[in-house]
Amino acid sequence: MLYQVDANPDISGETVHALIREQISNDDLCEFSWRLFAGVMEWRAMLDERISAAAENWALHRMASTDRNALRLATYELLKTDVPHRVVIDEAIELARKFGSENSSQFVNGILDRLIPDEKKNPPSEDAP
Repeated sequence: MLYQVDANPDISGETVHALIREQISNDDLCEFSWRLFAGVMEWRAMLDERISAAAENWALHRMASTDRNALRLATYELLKTDVPHRVVIDEAIELARKFGSENSSQFVNGILDRLIPDEKKNPPSEDAP
């Protein structure tokens, strides 16, 4: 749906929500997908800034739409959820492999490695006082 909105900016949130419900029959998974989509859209300007800063020598608008949206989704998950960074990056790489070009997975991986928050790289030890 992120790709769809990128290609068709005039698509409404209601339409996106209906499309998600049409594609996903499991109610919990449908709601989870909607929350991810809505979160990315809410934070898109900030996500784009972070991605642009990490993507040296690459303008966001020049990236393939599939790569750009895999990066937006993964960056949102890295910064705004408690999903472990390794899981986020693995899933983004799989999306890039499936929907992107031959080099997309390496491109996405390289940028996301720069975007991992310190607290996810080095979580506090459970033994710490």
